[in-house]
Amino acid sequence: MSNLLEVKEVSKKFGDFTALNNISISVPKGSIFGLLGPNGAGKTTLIRIVNQITMPDSGAVLLDGELLNDAHIRDIGYLPEERGLYKSMKVGEQALYLAQLKGLSKTEARARLKYWFERLEIGDWWNKKIQELSKGMAQKIQFIVTVLHQPKLLIFDEPFSGFDPINANLIKDEILRLRDNGATIVFSTHRMESVEELCDDIALINKSNKLIEGKLIDIKRQYKINTFEVGIKTRDSGILKHELSEKFEVNPANFKTLDNELKLNIKLSGSHTPNDLLNYLTSKGEVSHFVELIPSVNDIFIQTVKNN
Repeated sequence: MSNLLEVKEVSKKFGDFTALNNISISVPKGSIFGLLGPNGAGKTTLIRIVNQITMPDSGAVLLDGELLNDAHIRDIGYLPEERGLYKSMKVGEQALYLAQLKGLSKTEARARLKYWFERLEIGDWWNKKIQELSKGMAQKIQFIVTVLHQPKLLIFDEPFSGFDPINANLIKDEILRLRDNGATIVFSTHRMESVEELCDDIALINKSNKLIEGKLIDIKRQYKINTFEVGIKTRDSGILKHELSEKFEVNPANFKTLDNELKLNIKLSGSHTPNDLLNYLTSKGEVSHFVELIPSVNDIFIQTVKNN
């Protein structure tokens, strides 16, 4: 898969403060790419550089193989964390205006807005003023304006802010549909559960440096600790726990079950396989729970930032 967006050795300083230090990332076409990092890591600066709001001190940005230039503005849709709608304007009037700034004719903009307003069930909002809308309602308008001109690259910065769970799920489904229809999406958020659900690839930035980049599934493999969460019904839990401790690294586990099982986290050494462990357990009792502990994005985020 080729890359739509390539950031090559980009650095940016503001006075004595280094916001980005020689950052390189590659965003595959047709993917959802998670740009992660704690507050102040440099994510917003990088997003602003891609949007040509600010310029890098060094390095280069390529969009679809071309050096980033003014013509690419219409190839990018940007939903910023700080929303930018004019509160006193009517919804329809403002949406038409912003769509035309992105190169759509008034006729084409009106047709596409009609489609999106019906899709998101907001057709009766056309003549309302932005100041009359809730934060979540205004967020729907901003989302529509971002995607309306069908750009190659969509950048969403905290897109679920202000949404209740139902509307957050609605927008999540729309983001997945946009990807399936060919859009490439950069997605920045502190909601790690959203990263788990949506992202194909991720990069983690901390203190202006890139710490991790790659396919999410490959990164999870790198961070897994070969540990299994086990629940087993047995006649004598104490004896079994002692026997297991002589063979494996064993620690107490805490998970919800319907019965009173022995609950353990068991880490395998290089000489043992999951089948070895499962066969041993089934010889000692009834195994009710056997799950490999795969690190979550949240676990990886915290561990990597702390280590850094």
